[in-house]
Amino acid sequence: MEYVYAALLLHKLDKKVDEENLKKVIKAAGVEPDEIKVKALVSALGEINIDEALKSAFVPTIAPAVTPTPTAPPEKEKPLEKKEEKKEEKKEKKEEESLEGLSTLFG
Repeated sequence: MEYVYAALLLHKLDKKVDEENLKKVIKAAGVEPDEIKVKALVSALGEINIDEALKSAFVPTIAPAVTPTPTAPPEKEKPLEKKEEKKEEKKEKKEEESLEGLSTLFG
């Protein structure tokens, strides 16, 4: 991706996007340029009008941030209700299991 960014930078500065300039920009960014990638990019960009490609490129828009509406603080009883429901479910399961055990005795 850094190679594409380097090419875009050169284009923006009205510099020729060629192997030599591309290598210089990538070296200036602190990366050792890969000869194959540089040649492939220069070759691919030789057939493309960068201005037209940029004009037709999709530019994502950022939706404005939604501010949360103030709400009442949660009640402390709600977590207790959930715990009580879980306890009741466990009791019901135990009762069902015990009834199943009795049914096996009487077949």
